[in-house]
Amino acid sequence: METGHSLEKIVEGSFNLKQVRKADLEFGDLVLITTRNSVYSVYVLDTDLYLISGGWFDRKGLSPIKVDISGCTWGGNIIKVDTLAACGLRLEFGNRVLTTAIQKVSILRASGKN
Repeated sequence: METGHSLEKIVEGSFNLKQVRKADLEFGDLVLITTRNSVYSVYVLDTDLYLISGGWFDRKGLSPIKVDISGCTWGGNIIKVDTLAACGLRLEFGNRVLTTAIQKVSILRASGKN
């Protein structure tokens, strides 16, 4: 269990999160994620495959990189695997890179619909 969070409070709070669910995204959508320390651009390529630029990947000279996204965490072991981004949580990439807390999420739809 995570320090400072009971499982019941985490589950209860997860219903009220401002979040972007993976299932609601389509090929070509662009998700801009602002964390406390960085900005990430996430292009949807396929189910669970994304083209990522920004933040840690820029600092390591890896942008753009194809990687999956594990989900979002509260900073511990509990992860929302159905969520691409949620304000207040941390984004965890498939290579185990964990961002600082997400501050803002914007979606630019490939289809032009919002």
